[in-house]
Amino acid sequence: MGSKLLLSTLLLLFNPATLGAQQPPSDPLGENLFPPELVMQHQQALGLSEEQKTYYKKNLREAQARFTELQWRLQDEMEKMVALVKQDHVDESQTLAQLDKILNLEGDIKRMQIALLIKIKNGLTPEQQTKLREIQSKPRGR
Repeated sequence: MGSKLLLSTLLLLFNPATLGAQQPPSDPLGENLFPPELVMQHQQALGLSEEQKTYYKKNLREAQARFTELQWRLQDEMEKMVALVKQDHVDESQTLAQLDKILNLEGDIKRMQIALLIKIKNGLTPEQQTKLREIQSKPRGR
């Protein structure tokens, strides 16, 4: 009896009609920070100064170089992890230590991404930020 109730509850929770009725979660970071592509695509509309453009180019170049370095390291560590789990007997402590390396690198990448988004926002005037929010809120397509 209990398993039927559990199954019914799970079916109700994961029913596509029920899922569609829920509001998508808000993204407070996405609503308050601006991706570099958005700023680059709308630099004319934003009226970016040459100083701002130089600032963005410098920060984007530095971030891209660091992202590339971290992605190479992450890929290397992932290959090591795969080799560990392919073995007939997986050494749990060694594999979990390898997982920690991967998670730390992923955390470093996320931290750098947020730091870049903060620099982008801080390089914009309040008026430019308002303009970007307006651009973001317009429906895409057409």
